[in-house]
Order: sequence, then C-alpha cells, then structure tokens
Amino acid sequence: MVMRLILVALVLAGLFGGIFGWKQHTAQQMAAAQAAGLPPPVIAATTVRRESWQPYIQVVGSLVAIAGIEVTSEVSGQVSAIHVSSGEPVDQGDLLVELDDKTDQAQLKGLLAERALARLKYERLAALIRDKSVSKSDYDEARVMLDAADAAVTAQQALVEKKRIRAPFDGRLGIRRIDVGEYLTPGAAIVPLEKLDPIFADFSLPERELARIKVAQTVEIKVQAYPEARFSGQIRAIDPGVNIGSRSFRVRAELENPGQQLRPGMFADVRVLLPQQQDVVTVPDTAISYAPYGDSVFVIEDKDGQSVVTRRQIETGPTRDGRVSVSSGLEVGEKVVSAGHNKLRNGQAVAIDSRPAPAEREASPGPSA
Repeated sequence: MVMRLILVALVLAGLFGGIFGWKQHTAQQMAAAQAAGLPPPVIAATTVRRESWQPYIQVVGSLVAIAGIEVTSEVSGQVSAIHVSSGEPVDQGDLLVELDDKTDQAQLKGLLAERALARLKYERLAALIRDKSVSKSDYDEARVMLDAADAAVTAQQALVEKKRIRAPFDGRLGIRRIDVGEYLTPGAAIVPLEKLDPIFADFSLPERELARIKVAQTVEIKVQAYPEARFSGQIRAIDPGVNIGSRSFRVRAELENPGQQLRPGMFADVRVLLPQQQDVVTVPDTAISYAPYGDSVFVIEDKDGQSVVTRRQIETGPTRDGRVSVSSGLEVGEKVVSAGHNKLRNGQAVAIDSRPAPAEREASPGPSA
C-alpha cells in the first residue's frame, strides 16, 4: 500500500514538473522574441500620380435602327414564292415575296388589247380629221378613249407590280412571318427589315446639361453583349424643347456599325465626352480607408533608415477604372500603402513588398502626365 502511494506521488510529481518546465520554456521564448522585436508587417505600396482625365456626362440610352420597318403587303393575294431567308442581308429593290398574279396578268392582257384597239381608232380618225372627213367630236372621243385605255393599263401594271414585294432599303431581314400558300390581306406583316449601319443611340439628359451639349460632339457607348468594347460616334440631333414633365431633353447620336455588333433595342451605357481635359491626382481605390468621419490613407515615409507609415486624412473626388481622384491631402510622387493597411497603426514600421497590390497587377496603368 505504501509503495503504491509512493509510485502515485512520483508520477504526479513528474507530470507537474513537465508542465512547469514547458511553461518556463515558452515564457523564455516569448521574452526572447520581445527582446529581439517582432518583424514589421509586409505591405504593398504605390505612388501617387497625376493623370489627364477626359471629363464626360454618363447616362443610359437605347439603340435605334436608322431605318426599321415591318415589310407588309399593299394588296391581298396568295403567297406563290419566297425569295429570301430569315436573317439574310438584302439590298434596296431585292425581290422578297411574290403573290399569285395569274388573274391580274390575264386582265392586263385584255386591257393591252383594248388600248391597242383604241390607238388604232384614234390614229385612223387623226388621219381623217385633217381632211375634215369626220367630226371633231368623234376625234375627241377617240382621243379620250385612248387616254382612258392607257390609264387602265398603267393601273393594272401597278397592281401586278405590287404583288412583287421588294426591299425598300438596304438592311437585314428578321424572322419571316409567312409561308408559301398563305393568303395575305393588305397590311399583313411579312418580315421585319432593319438598317443596321449606321445606327442611332437615343438618350435623355437633364436640362442643366443643355449648355454643354452640341451637335457633332463625341459620344462613346458600351453594351452588355460586348463588355470590353467601346463604340464611338457623334451627336446628330438635339430636341429643341425640354420635356415639361421630366425637365430633360432628348439627344440622338449616330455610330458606325460595320460589323453589325450593335442591334436596335440594346441597352447602352452612354458617355458624352466634354471638350476640356482635367489633370487630377489619383491613387488606387484599395489604398483608401473609408470611414464616416472621413477618408484616409497611410503615407509611407523614411525615418532612420526604416519605412514608417502615417495616417493622413484626404478629400476624394470621382472614381474611374479603379482609381480615385484626390482633391487635397496628397502630393504627386508620395508613396502610400495600397494593400495591407488594415493591420497598421500610426507610426508603425513596415516592410514593402516588391510586387504591387493584386488589383494593380490586373489593371492596366492609365495615362499619366
């Protein structure tokens, strides 16, 4: 029994001794680390730079075809032939659809015969009137009958031609609405036709911008279908009045569209470029700490051979392509922290990473002066 107690006591003494020794070793390591000093945090740095920004007015708009219609039939008839396919480009005058005109052609032949007879009668009386062998009234009646026959032939020829439906302008067809054998009534939709090059962009601006908008002013648009592309054009027309309800005015710009990437009805992000250039001081948006009491950055300064950060309040302005304009608080050429500032405190020494912040690696540098 005594031996068992002694063994338990020895085991407990060894266990507590081990715990105490481990704590002593840990305390010594922490003391050594504090004596040597913790390594400074690693941050990414960037330089404040001056850029030339093109000022613009940004607004949303819609694309509109320069000419767009639903091709229809002026006359009734049964579709006898379709000469084009859906989505096909066509030129002005191209034959699209033919309606059955057998009856009309037969009537035209009868009218041509009647006109030939009227002409013979007129020519015979014209020869006799010189000899005064016929009365003037018979001659006049023959001339009127010839004119009426000419008019009837012309009208019938026009009716026959209307049964050959042609493209009224160059453009691209949509999806056709008809099939061969279908009976069309006047005004029946056949196929949409849109002229896509050039194309219009329509948008509205508030009345306060009226003095800054001129015809021939450059516009740039972006569409969701091609997010990386920017299309350029010029303002072609400005509404003469301001809408009394919205206090805005409509503007129409024209854009070249040789590849027909832009289509009517597309939503457009429109920028109206203003003539003057702006020189601005900018930093990446990742360098700024936003807070209710004001925006700030950590400025990097050299002190006693070390890089030390100091928090500085700044005033910011517009943002463009991941960079923010700074109206006051920074000078061109100063270095600021662009990543890692969430672990910093005022006056702290830092180590600068040789690589830029991830956002700056992906973004291409803007024009600088």
